[in-house]
Amino acid sequence: MRFWIPLLMLFGVSFSVHAQEQPQPTAVISAQIDAFKANDLDRAFSYASPTIKRLFGSAERFGRMVKQSYPMVWRPERVRFGVFTDRSGQPVQTVFFTDKAGSVFEASYHMLATDSGWQINGVFVRQAGVGA
Repeated sequence: MRFWIPLLMLFGVSFSVHAQEQPQPTAVISAQIDAFKANDLDRAFSYASPTIKRLFGSAERFGRMVKQSYPMVWRPERVRFGVFTDRSGQPVQTVFFTDKAGSVFEASYHMLATDSGWQINGVFVRQAGVGA
């Protein structure tokens, strides 16, 4: 029995190290937001799924759409992460954005798990109200 404890501890450590190698959805979303803030459209676009990349075709078109349609994501005043859940088989990370005017928006980030980590497969934003 003593043999199993170190062996299980060894596997437990190796599994936890492997799990840490893949960025979590919040890290990927944060990195994309940081890229938007730095005007690094290529980096921001790199976090998008192949479907999103095909849809927009270039980092410039993608960045222009985010800047024009989602200013609260482009230049948020505040970002807070909500729950990570499964909606009908689709992993979704909830993110709350506060814009410069103090309005709060709830964004549902649809995520795609790939061999190279999480990718953003779509974002749906709605106004959440004040104080969220």
